[in-house]
Parts: sequence; structure tokens; C-alpha cells
Amino acid sequence: MPSRTAQGSAPQLKQPRNPISRKQVEVVISRSVASSGLVFGAQTVPSLMAQAHEANPIWIAAIVIALFLAVVAALAFSIIRRWVRGSHALVAGVYVIALVSWPFAVVHPHTGTDNYWLYFLLTVGTATAAIAFSTRLAAIYLFAVPAIYGIIRITPAGGGTPVPQAVLDSIYAIILGGAVMIIVTMLRQAASNVDVAQGTALDRYGHAVRQHATEVERVQVDSIVHDSVLTTLLSAARAFTPEAMDLSGTMASNAIGHLHDAALVQPDDGTTIRLRAISKKIVEAAKGMALPFELRVRDVGSGAIPVTAGDAVYAAAVQAMVNSVQHAGGNEVARWVTMKAARPGGIEVVVGDTGSGFSVHTVKSERIGVRVSIIERIANSGGSAEIASSPSTGTTVTLRWPTLEEPVRGPADELASELLGNDLLGSRQLTPDSFGRGADDAK
Repeated sequence: MPSRTAQGSAPQLKQPRNPISRKQVEVVISRSVASSGLVFGAQTVPSLMAQAHEANPIWIAAIVIALFLAVVAALAFSIIRRWVRGSHALVAGVYVIALVSWPFAVVHPHTGTDNYWLYFLLTVGTATAAIAFSTRLAAIYLFAVPAIYGIIRITPAGGGTPVPQAVLDSIYAIILGGAVMIIVTMLRQAASNVDVAQGTALDRYGHAVRQHATEVERVQVDSIVHDSVLTTLLSAARAFTPEAMDLSGTMASNAIGHLHDAALVQPDDGTTIRLRAISKKIVEAAKGMALPFELRVRDVGSGAIPVTAGDAVYAAAVQAMVNSVQHAGGNEVARWVTMKAARPGGIEVVVGDTGSGFSVHTVKSERIGVRVSIIERIANSGGSAEIASSPSTGTTVTLRWPTLEEPVRGPADELASELLGNDLLGSRQLTPDSFGRGADDAK
């Protein structure tokens, strides 16, 4: 029995399982063109049988077999969705070979007003070219191949057809092939626009979800501050006895612990960001710095990572560049940003300079530009940060996401252990404002 909905509830709209996309359109048009090639080939058989005696039998057999196998291969590869463009390019190429070699295989020139049997496959060649090649190359093929056919028909080997008749045949073939190419181009453009619109809608939805998650987190943090921190402050203000002071200290320690736990919780809405988008944002940030950075960017791949991880990598990289601009020196210092893909499916960003440098063991604990804005931020997202620096030798900050399974202990780990070992400072909340504060902090 059909299910019933509650009275007054809105009906549920059934969403399509497979919305239209460029990939699906390519599959449909490639299969349609290949299938039409078989149909046109079947219609060519009567003319082929009637005109077979006019050319070399070996040439006839070779060309017919090559064309038939090429069309069948194009249809088969269109069905399995592999080597689609290559197989259609094969059909277009074999047809050109057949057309160009036709005059050399003539035994008895074709006469009469009816066209040679290769003419009926001319539309198949132009249609497969529209699938296989770019619009420009397909347009060249569309005009060049019918023109070649018309020229051959005028020659004695082609039957010496009157020029007006040959021109009309060529124009008719161009019109048919042009119609196919226009349809293919319009379908591709429409599908590409749909893909762009869907991607934009998903990006906006993801942005809205992230904003909502951030707002929910802010409400939770505000609740913690109100319930824990404010109560602690009121208790401390009224603590006049040693017992009350001890109780206030315990409450303060618990409140700091709550804030630290809240900082470790990242809103996970399931949205992702592409690695190329992260790379582009970092490049734009580097170009906007007060001092120049040399960009050494490799292709980071088409993969995607969680938005929280992408934001952490971007913010940590920007903080490292800001630190370099503020503390490494002036224009005499060489600065660079390197980005590349990191396995498995991650990204590695290196921000370096040849400036003044610093000792990782002498960084004051109250300086949070390195500890919070770089080390903690990238660590909380599942990545790792390595800082190599010493006085007068420059600084290199290496950010990786995801972190290595067995990370090698280096200066960054020692710095993190030293700085994060302080209970009070180690419990600072990690928020997007950390970057703003870090701009005023030393390395």
C-alpha cells in the first residue's frame, strides 16, 4: 500500500539520482554519434556493392574493414567510457585516409550523377571529429574534408563531375556536419554551465553550513565563559579566607581546562575544499605581502581535504609569512613559498627566508605567534608544523597535512614541548583571532 503523509505536512520532492553533467552529456553524444555511424554505414552498403568494381579490390577490402572496425571500436569505447575521444579520432582519421587514397585506387572512374559511396560516410567523419577534437580543429575538419571530396570529384579519377554539382555536394555535407557540430558544442556548453552552477551552489551551501557551525561554537563558548569563567571571577572576588582562595584556584584551573577543550573541538560539517583552491589563496596572500616572496608552486593535485584543515594550513602559512616580513629583515632578505602535493592526498607548504632567524629554545612563552597561530593551529587540524631556524641563518617553516604517521622529532617538536608545557599558556583557546594577535607577536 502507498505510504501516507501526515496531514498538513509538505510533500517531499524526489531529487534526481544523477543530475545532468558534462560527463554524462559526453557519454550520450559519443554513443549517439557512434551508433549513427553504424546506421550510415549500413545505408552505404548498396552503393558500395554497385561501385566496388571501380576501385582496386584490395583497397576496397582494406578501407571497408578499417572503417567498420573503427566505428565499432568507437561505439564499444563509448559504452565502457574509456578512450572515447581517441576512438572517435580514429574514425575521422581513417576516413581522411580513405578519401585521400581514393584517386590512387581507381580502376574505372566513377561516372554518373550519383555520389561515390565514400560521400555517404562524410557526415560520420565530421561528427566523430566534433567529438574527438577541439572546436577549432573540428571546424577545420568540417570545411577541409568536404572540400577535398569536391576537388576529387572534379578530377578525372573522381569521375569529372561538373563544378557546380561538386560544390553543391560539398556544401550539403558541410551543412549536415555543421549542424552536428553546433549541437555537440551547445550541449557541451550547457552541461559545463550546469556543472559550474552546481559547484557554485555547493560552495555557497558549504559556506553557509560552516558559518552556522561557527555560530553554534561561539554560542557554546559564550556559555562556557558565562558559566565557568564568570562564576570563577565572582568566587575569586569574594575569597577572603585561605579555604576560599584554594577553592577559587581550583575553579580557575577547571575553567581554563574547559576553554582548552573547547579550543580543540573543531566544527565538522563534512564540507571539503580543493587543494588547488588552498594553493591559490596562499599565492594571493603571498603577493599581497609588504615584501616580495618567490613562489615555487607545483601542481598540488585535484584532491580535497576538510575545510577546517584547509583553513588551518592557509592561516598558518600566512602567519609564517607575516612573521618573516616583520622579523627576518628587509628587501635584502630572500623569501620564498613552496607548495606541492603530499601523500596521502595532502599538501605541503614551506615558507622560508634567509633573514636573521632565531633560536627555537629562547622563544618566550608569552609569544603566541609561533605556538598558537602556527603549531597549535595546524596540529589541531590533524597536520604538523616543523620550524628550522637559528640566528643569522634564516627560518624555514614546513606545514604538512595530514601529519606523518611516524613524524621525525625536530626543532619544532622541542619548541612545541617547551611552549605547550606551560599549563596556563597551553590552555589558551585557539580561535580565528589568533592570527590577528600573532601579527603583533614575535617569532
